[in-house]
Amino acid sequence: MTSKGDTDLILGTLDRDHYRVSGDFVDVTRPDPPPLAARVSAEPQDVLLDLRKTAMIVIDMQNDFCSPEGWMGSLGVDTRSAQALIDPINRVTEFARTVGVPVVWVNWGVRPDRANLAAITRYPFSDKRAFAGLGALVQGGRPHNLLEQGSWGAAIIDSLKVESSDVRVDKQRISGFWDTPLDTILRNLQVRTLLFAGVNSDHCVLGTLMDANFLGYDTIMIEDCVATTSPDFCHKAAIHNVRFCFGFTTTSTKLLGASRGSGVGPSG
Repeated sequence: MTSKGDTDLILGTLDRDHYRVSGDFVDVTRPDPPPLAARVSAEPQDVLLDLRKTAMIVIDMQNDFCSPEGWMGSLGVDTRSAQALIDPINRVTEFARTVGVPVVWVNWGVRPDRANLAAITRYPFSDKRAFAGLGALVQGGRPHNLLEQGSWGAAIIDSLKVESSDVRVDKQRISGFWDTPLDTILRNLQVRTLLFAGVNSDHCVLGTLMDANFLGYDTIMIEDCVATTSPDFCHKAAIHNVRFCFGFTTTSTKLLGASRGSGVGPSG
């Protein structure tokens, strides 16, 4: 909430969803800013998008998935595929902020009491024997409770640049839309197009992207900003399914190159 001048009070986010309140009436027209168009080379077709109605969603780039000391690392899983995403994600998020595209970090943040987690949600993260999965104590690497809200394991890896203006959303499911405020936040920002990055491409990224598609958002997966620890055919299947059923794919280079060509991105 911000104010402007002596008579107008702005409720909401100026140039997005807001009221302008004056002394004798409330302006609810919400005038749209002019489009900031960028044509992006993509599959299965190029996309002309409005950057003013676009947000970037970065999923699960957390210590438990991406750090050698995290949960996956403690299981002996090679986390280098996640580490390889750091530079392209940082480049795209930096660009996004310069043109007013919101950056939204969607991460696991499990309640300490796990009261909202069904058994079927917890089961895939257990070892099917003694380890209770989500919220349980991880013994290897750096001891912490797995993906518990506020824990080291749930924190975004230090090498990613996160700004105070970015939006953070905790989730407790594979999809970032179930049981979270993500949809409400995006609609208040008047966003229609979503750019996807993070891990795993065939799990939480794809699940969130599919739900976005079902909710009517335009969905674009940035191929060199997503990865998985699953077999390579799983990643290829996720890319195929996005192109075939759920939206579009592009790369960070194509995205930033298209923006420069449209005169809206950084020079050089």
